[in-house]
Formats: sequence, C-alpha cells, structure tokens
Amino acid sequence: MSRHRKTLFLVPMLAILGAPRVALGCAACYGASDSSLAQGMNMGILFLLGVIGSVLVGISAFFIVVARNSARLAAAAQAQTQTDTES
Repeated sequence: MSRHRKTLFLVPMLAILGAPRVALGCAACYGASDSSLAQGMNMGILFLLGVIGSVLVGISAFFIVVARNSARLAAAAQAQTQTDTES
C-alpha cells in the first residue's frame, strides 16, 4: 500500500476517533421513539411487511388456483375415462 493511500485511510479514521460524537448512533438506535426518524423507520418497516405479505398471499393464491385447476382436470379426465369404458 502506498504512502498516499495510507494517509487517505488514516486521516478520516483519526477524525472519527478524535470526534466520537460523529460515531454515535442515531435517535432510533437510542430508543427515542417520539422522534420523526423513529416514526419514519417504523412506517418503512410496516410498508415492507405489507409488501412481503402481499407477495406471500399472491404466491399462495397462485398455488391454490393451480391445485383447483388440477383437481378439476383430473375429475374431468376420470369422467371421460368412465364414459369411454361404458360405451
């Protein structure tokens, strides 16, 4: 590693270590649930849960439709075989 790259790496690290307030967590990390940041984060979590839930409902509905169609086609095929054997 060249000396210039080491300097580019060390200067920001020393600045962070020299000013520890910069490295502290946000209001949401410290439990200030009345802050707008925490409320926004909660809304984001609820939105993502809604997206995941709707995708899972869609996948479940797809498999239910496939199972119903398969059962209906199997019943129709069985009825066709019974009418073919009777004739």
